[in-house]
Amino acid sequence: MDTVQEFKTKSQKAVDFLKEDLKSIRTGRASPSLIENLSVDAYNGTTHLRLLEMATIMTEGPSALSIAPFDPSTIQDIEKAILKSPLGMSPITQGTRIIIKIPPLSEEQREKFIKLAGSKVEEKKVQIRAARDDARRDLKDKFEKKEITEDEKFRIEKEIDAASSKYMEEIETVQSKKEVEIREV
Repeated sequence: MDTVQEFKTKSQKAVDFLKEDLKSIRTGRASPSLIENLSVDAYNGTTHLRLLEMATIMTEGPSALSIAPFDPSTIQDIEKAILKSPLGMSPITQGTRIIIKIPPLSEEQREKFIKLAGSKVEEKKVQIRAARDDARRDLKDKFEKKEITEDEKFRIEKEIDAASSKYMEEIETVQSKKEVEIREV
């Protein structure tokens, strides 16, 4: 039975990772999740932290984010990280906080982000299929070693296929929701 549980664990991790990963793809609205996982080289490059670990990130209306660093001496480091990021945002420093204006997405950008989300989704689908194939190979080995009966093998295969379908549906749902968010003006 550990084969099924191992498959479910791997698949759930893939789905959870996908949900987190898709948060970093821009939508038409400002959201702290866009930048919270940005990697920042702080203190002259001696420390690598995620922005979330260095500052409070808040929305300021539908099209701006405000970043308040816990340590004001890291403002330049955070600015550099934002400028280097692929998000194409320009930070504006106001005293001890940074403001990022989120420009509205063009139709071209929306399509690009939808394709990016699609490729991330496909990556996770491949991962789940690979985990399913590993689980099936494991079952086949157990059957050949006479550790399980043929009936058990078929029953467990059915269980793995059902779980696989469930995870694929969940991924499709996550993708659909993200596409709706991206298309939203």
